[in-house]
Amino acid sequence: MRERWRLSFDLDVDICVVGAGLAGLTVALEAARLGASVAVLEGRHVGWNASGHQLGTVMPGFGVAIGDLIARIGLEDARELWGLSKQGAEYVRAVATEEAIPGIALSEGALEVSNVDVGEQLISRLQTLGEDFETEVEGWQVDRVRDELRTDRYFHGVYYPKAFQIDGRKYVHGLAALARRAGARIFEETPVVSIDPSGIRKRIVTPSARLRASHIVLAGNIHLGAPLRRLSETLLPVWRYAAVTVPLGERLGEVIKFRGSVTDTDGVDHFRIVDGDRLMWASPETTWAARPRRFAGVIQRRIRTVFPRLGKVGIAEVLGGAVGQTVHGMPQIGQLRKGLWVTSGFGRQGMNTSAMAGQLIARSILWGDERWRLFSPFELVWAGGATGRVAGQLIGMWGGGVPRPPASWRATGKGRGPRNVFGRPG
Repeated sequence: MRERWRLSFDLDVDICVVGAGLAGLTVALEAARLGASVAVLEGRHVGWNASGHQLGTVMPGFGVAIGDLIARIGLEDARELWGLSKQGAEYVRAVATEEAIPGIALSEGALEVSNVDVGEQLISRLQTLGEDFETEVEGWQVDRVRDELRTDRYFHGVYYPKAFQIDGRKYVHGLAALARRAGARIFEETPVVSIDPSGIRKRIVTPSARLRASHIVLAGNIHLGAPLRRLSETLLPVWRYAAVTVPLGERLGEVIKFRGSVTDTDGVDHFRIVDGDRLMWASPETTWAARPRRFAGVIQRRIRTVFPRLGKVGIAEVLGGAVGQTVHGMPQIGQLRKGLWVTSGFGRQGMNTSAMAGQLIARSILWGDERWRLFSPFELVWAGGATGRVAGQLIGMWGGGVPRPPASWRATGKGRGPRNVFGRPG
């Protein structure tokens, strides 16, 4: 392990990024490439949380159903947001090359599978994605899905041929290395004690030094801590766990022929083959922190439930990290006040969204790009504190046992959400 550098001296920069996860590091990389002086402050180390513990799937879209998105902001704005999400995926593909990040292990294709028979909804979704949102997709009938995935739990599927997956841990550390090479300075084990966002030059206090910046980007998600607790409380913290099995040999290929990533309609299971004959599987969620290893048996049983022909599989490693989910299901991207920016709320959003957000914020600061205002309808909404966590867990436990169409395949009418406590960004 390389030596971690703490901030131990006072510093003046153009942009200070708080949080060295996927979004924060993308801001740092892009801003440094555009000529800004950048410092990243990380309370622990690069990619220590969810950014370094994910399956690495990259595909367009958000954590909200297309129908919901259109109902809330209209078709044209929804198309623009979807276009940004596609640009985020393209950004990751451009960065995640073997030349830039050795061992990134890129593989193609992603499949969304339905837990219930929803053939008519499949046709409608394909038309929306292909015609209105110009996204390359294929509809898979039940027979084809079950030929690729030997289980009777799945029915129809939507295949994204342009989606891909990479080694997520290598990617986040690769981003940090690229940002450093571009001139960004990353300080680990440097928590933020306080922030004063007033004035032209904002002030940040850390345990051993002070920093001044023209712009502050809050990319710490639920871990922003006491100085920004009110902002953190707009996110529902969810801990998600994933396991990597021991090598399974030829039996894995006999049961799972599909080599891309697979997500199910309920958002419960997300899996793909890695290293040729091992299975990486994300499944359980909690609204409290726990030792990842304790979920090895849960994931082991889940794999056996979905793919009984695999039998009992050995678990080699269990990963876990916390993400922040917003009440409205969209990420938080924008300017809170002049020079104070936020990029967070990436729970269930995918790697493309954090990449898009980082690029968008950097260009907003340095080029005056105003497209961040497309996210203004998705306000900073209080997530309910401890009470909200308990309610969220109960809803998740109840909903997980009820088969339903995919969230991304459903459309709902307009509705008023919980009270906004911050007002619209900007």
